[in-house]
Amino acid sequence: MRPLDAARATCETFLPGLLGRLAGHTLTELEVPQSPALRHFRECGGPALVIPKEYGGLGADPLQALAVTRAIASRAPSLAVATTMHHFSVATLFSLAASVRSSGMEWALLQGVAEQRLLVASGFAEGRPGRGILSPTVSAVKAEGGYLINGSKKPCSLSHSMDLLTASVALPADDGGSRMAVLLVPRETPGLTTHPFWASQALAGAESDEVRLTDVFVDEQLLMPNDAEPGELDELQTVGLIWFELLISGCYLGMVSGLVERAVDTGRGSESDRLRALVSLEAAAQLLEGVARRVRDGERGNEHLAQALVARYAAQDALAAARDQAVELLGGTAYMSASDVAIVAAASHGLGFHPPSRSAFTGPYLAHVAGEPLRLA
Repeated sequence: MRPLDAARATCETFLPGLLGRLAGHTLTELEVPQSPALRHFRECGGPALVIPKEYGGLGADPLQALAVTRAIASRAPSLAVATTMHHFSVATLFSLAASVRSSGMEWALLQGVAEQRLLVASGFAEGRPGRGILSPTVSAVKAEGGYLINGSKKPCSLSHSMDLLTASVALPADDGGSRMAVLLVPRETPGLTTHPFWASQALAGAESDEVRLTDVFVDEQLLMPNDAEPGELDELQTVGLIWFELLISGCYLGMVSGLVERAVDTGRGSESDRLRALVSLEAAAQLLEGVARRVRDGERGNEHLAQALVARYAAQDALAAARDQAVELLGGTAYMSASDVAIVAAASHGLGFHPPSRSAFTGPYLAHVAGEPLRLA
């Protein structure tokens, strides 16, 4: 299928050999905890994918990153979802590095991630109800030379394979207030533990368990404070959320692409039935590619976040239609006897569960089209 072949070619350009390695395993082997997929991703240089070349990375732009994500998700859905959280965390770091509030630490961190092929888990709130995407999920208490951090993140993808955890935190200030910072916690830091949380078989390979921080000491050098004026942090939240929505949607684009390709290759149903699945699929792809091009061209403001979210929900609807049509074309026998069809069909429903929910978006977007800035709870 030409669009998916193009995505695979982009993936091969940036991460040579990864898709071939994944093809050497059954989907059942890849979609379980401790699957080999993350090891293959690391060994093929995946952690450096979206890190700019000036920081030692591969420098994939948003459109290229979307294509790579689509290709990976068509072979290993859990791997795509898990590594999207890595890319989101990395994008937050290089957004900080490029900003006027950079501490200089971000550059060294990005270079280390690229050179050592480290996996970075996200402890950000990701738009939980009542919080913004970078709102703290952990608390900090001042200690000699740094801070003691307490809190938890659940689910937290890459919880077992991560090398580093990033999170936002409100640091207590001398005046009784607080200031925001991004912290970095190495996996082996005492007090950082992982606990069972994800019970679903769908996307079980993403390692989305709970990560707890209990009196975790974080050196001041591993904190990147944000001393911006009120409202400036919103710019960072906006960039992070656009990247998140783009790539997480790309994961489900890839999953459904695999199903549609399979349905088209079987030649089942009428030509118009197969065309219907393809049109819905590629409508979703073009929506997301439009977002990627705008991000690549520097359109990352509040208005562009609103556009990205509209594209996400429209793509979500189109992908649901394409998935249902593909599964129907493949037939009940394929669904019951070919576990790949059932696994991917189940996993592909997940886009609707990623924040912000459609209901949480409704009021803010209606206010936005009436002239207000987009404000997400």
